[in-house]
Amino acid sequence: MPVASAAAEPAEVPAVPVPGMVTMLDLGATECIPCKMMIPVLEDMRKEYAGRAAVLFIDVWKHPDEGRRFGIQGIPTQIFYDAQGREVGRHVGFFDRDGIRAMFAKLGVH
Repeated sequence: MPVASAAAEPAEVPAVPVPGMVTMLDLGATECIPCKMMIPVLEDMRKEYAGRAAVLFIDVWKHPDEGRRFGIQGIPTQIFYDAQGREVGRHVGFFDRDGIRAMFAKLGVH
């Protein structure tokens, strides 16, 4: 499923974090410029880390309650969780592949 359509319907908002798995949640919107730049990065990371880490997306323009729930100040915002479900880091703005790989490595996912 393309990242851009992952949050098309309220029922499709993913459970965050994924139990027992390192998780990266990207909170953004399909229409903001840096968020659009994140789409291919998220798709690549989802493929590269399949089965080892979860890469999730929520469109906060379609689901504004989710932005409030996670306390974001700007988009895109990436939130990282360890395998025990604890938030371990946040990044605001475009985040490149190498930065995401470094965060996953820090969390023991290679």
